[in-house]
Amino acid sequence: MASVLIIDDDRDFCSMLSKLLTQEGYRVVVCRDPKQGLEAAVSEPHDIVLLDIMMPDLDGLELLRRLRAKSNVHVIMLTAKGEEMDRVVGLELGADDYLGKPFHPRELIARIRAVLRRTSKSAETKDEGPLRIGDLQLDSGARTVKVGDSAVTLTSAEFDVLFALLQEAGRIVSREKLAAVLGRNLGVFDRTIDMHVSNLRRKLGLPSDGSERIRTIRNAGYLYAKPKHTNRV
Repeated sequence: MASVLIIDDDRDFCSMLSKLLTQEGYRVVVCRDPKQGLEAAVSEPHDIVLLDIMMPDLDGLELLRRLRAKSNVHVIMLTAKGEEMDRVVGLELGADDYLGKPFHPRELIARIRAVLRRTSKSAETKDEGPLRIGDLQLDSGARTVKVGDSAVTLTSAEFDVLFALLQEAGRIVSREKLAAVLGRNLGVFDRTIDMHVSNLRRKLGLPSDGSERIRTIRNAGYLYAKPKHTNRV
């Protein structure tokens, strides 16, 4: 039974979400105080955190910042309609996905299932062995990434976008295909994929020759630059 932690100060909204998720078979924990929610997210085992942005005392973005310093638990932000900048900042801070309020209950369930399904699917590929592209090594089973000898901490969404790019190294991967990897449809003004790629560039850094790891191909998508030798190790 997957565990979902809801951090939101709206009593009625939390009650509605709790009932919905319980009916879907999830274990649900609700924290309407953001500071208590942060403590619960760090100290207790949860599979996903549903995090509201607009909360008193400690807003969701600052809570996410503090959470990412201690945990890589999956996070789906819940944002009010029109809060585009908050969504962008949230993705920069390491949120896996976002959903604008009001939303259809089935859309939330679909997003949660997509995140959990990606993690489960990676576990099933553990016998394939790590994938090495130049100085970067990705282990899909352990869900770990290294650049040289240094481990790189990625969110679930960042990992899955990188894995998709590495599997097609040297070839263009469309933004629509990367969005599908994350279990979402790409809207006209949706910057989710762009933000995940931006985070990957920042976290992975440049290879020793100073070239781009992930290239933007205008009006086409993204391409992970393929070195001369690519192999399983």
